[in-house]
Amino acid sequence: MLDREGFRPNVGIILLNANNEVWWGKRVREHSWQFPQGGIKYGESPEQAMYRELEEETGLRPEHVKVIGRTRDWLRYEVPDHFIKREIRGHYRGQKQIWFLLRMVGRDCDVNLRASSHPEFDAWRWHEYWVPLDVVIEFKRGVYQLALQELSRFLNRSDHGSASRQTSRYLRQQHQAQPCDDTKESQQLPTVSAQPAPADNTSDIKNAK
Repeated sequence: MLDREGFRPNVGIILLNANNEVWWGKRVREHSWQFPQGGIKYGESPEQAMYRELEEETGLRPEHVKVIGRTRDWLRYEVPDHFIKREIRGHYRGQKQIWFLLRMVGRDCDVNLRASSHPEFDAWRWHEYWVPLDVVIEFKRGVYQLALQELSRFLNRSDHGSASRQTSRYLRQQHQAQPCDDTKESQQLPTVSAQPAPADNTSDIKNAK
């Protein structure tokens, strides 16, 4: 579903923990990190799409999060032609996104990267609010910066001041999920070091995410 200008409606999700750190996911079999996102289906509202994508990509349900805010308008990014499938070139230009800021009220062990049959991520971690954009595929970086800047107004003043001073370009040690109880197994995720997103990363477009 494209608008008249060739942009696909989409939602992006910035998920915070109690320390105002953001949920940061590594794409399956890639050294590219990003926030959860996905397309809005016909008949869905942005909020409905957000909850659906959140559960599909992280396993978190509405009771695990609280909505803090959202962007006022659509944020757009264009996709370079060589990333676009040949059959939709000339029609598809990129994504237009509504971004949501959520607070996680569940537990880390509620995250399940295998909640869907086609996982988007194979690892995740908490990271300081101002994430390092050099590990994000290049054409998304501007929208990430705009979304983080606009949604930072929902952080309280003291927390925002602390977050804005964190400018590290490197990811911290990867988070390892702990079981919620003795009947659940911890997700054993591979240890991954941060690397800049490769220039030939095409899965974002071919999967329409």
